[in-house]
Amino acid sequence: MDESALKTFATEVVSKLAERGHRAVFAGGCVRDTLRGKAPKDYDVATSATPKEVMAIFPRTVPVGVAFGVVRVLGRGADPLCVEVATFRIDGAYTDERRPDSVTFTNEVEDVKRRDFTINGLLFDPLKNEVLDYVGGREDLERKLIRAIGDPKKRFAEDHLRLLRAIRFAARMDFDIDAHTFGAIKECAPNIVTVSAERIRDELNQMLTGPNPKFAFELLKKAGLLKHILPEIDSLAGVQQPPQFHPEGDVWTHTLMLLEQLENAPLALALGALFHDVGKPQTFTITDRIRFNEHEHVGARMTEDIMERLKYPREMIDRVVTLVHQHMTFKDASNMRPSTLKRFLRQPHFEDHLALHKLDCLASHGDLSAHAFCSEELTHQTPETLRPAPLITGANLIALGLKPGPLFASILKDVEDRQLEFTLTDSTGALEYVKSAYIK
Repeated sequence: MDESALKTFATEVVSKLAERGHRAVFAGGCVRDTLRGKAPKDYDVATSATPKEVMAIFPRTVPVGVAFGVVRVLGRGADPLCVEVATFRIDGAYTDERRPDSVTFTNEVEDVKRRDFTINGLLFDPLKNEVLDYVGGREDLERKLIRAIGDPKKRFAEDHLRLLRAIRFAARMDFDIDAHTFGAIKECAPNIVTVSAERIRDELNQMLTGPNPKFAFELLKKAGLLKHILPEIDSLAGVQQPPQFHPEGDVWTHTLMLLEQLENAPLALALGALFHDVGKPQTFTITDRIRFNEHEHVGARMTEDIMERLKYPREMIDRVVTLVHQHMTFKDASNMRPSTLKRFLRQPHFEDHLALHKLDCLASHGDLSAHAFCSEELTHQTPETLRPAPLITGANLIALGLKPGPLFASILKDVEDRQLEFTLTDSTGALEYVKSAYIK
């Protein structure tokens, strides 16, 4: 979307409201981001006009939250620009700890006081080119500080998701969190369990795919939030590893070092980095040395359980579970049969597997030989050599007089193995091989 066009449209909305005698200003994140020199992704307008008055002024509107004073104003065209317009309001009690039971329309000063953090409480009048700051947000931007507006415990009680939002904003912008605000986060941390799994998941996603996921997760642990939302990750701390393979320290330190290498990463890769060693605490043993036998298999099951708990889409769950399950396979790559190696290299989203393996190595022993081997192998492969058209099918086996059953899969895999290793190259030879090996 063209940010300049969106800003122009938002300014037109403010202007039309002003022409009808209503106070209107930009509010929230768009003001914060502009002052930081960042292009806003969207623009929100706050106004003295009621939803009914807003809908009377603009021909194309969507009443997305009239009870809370919110109307979406649309521009022209099939893919119109969109600005949310909200009436200045005071919120009533938050019985459900997310939304106010009632709202009372008010003025801009009182409206700002019910928002979450000072940097999100800034207003801007585009007609006068004037920043309006009633809560010290501009100073906090300069100080690089996340600070709750008013009493932080009251702000968090209104919506416990704000506990995570404070962490996300701090990590995204590389800001500190005000000591009083952070103290309230720690005190209120157990209340995060009242927030829906979907909302927690969405905040975690933004932290993981943001510019500094390591900082975000360090803050989550320091604030006491991690043990409530991801206890399996919280328990990685203190789980020692064999120093000859992991000189960096325990599993938590290792995981943070993976996250440290990520910046605006794809979600599947970021989740794979977070969960890849989640099975280690359950598989910790000491024999000749510290070992985590089968931790990738245990971790894959745990990852599936965690992601289902957080309501991730099935496709994303399957992708991340496969990453966790396969992340130890690279150590065997150079000793694989050619057919096994090709199957490994051709699996969907292999670029994520390769990237995760590199992150894992760089956060531990630093040996990238398996990564180099697989990367080199990929340069020699084509779609035809990795996934050639089958030489025979089940219909061919039936024509040979074989009865459909479990044996069919074994035969077809055997033939494909030989095809991938170039010992079978045509259908005639494949059928002759099946006759000699499987038909007596």
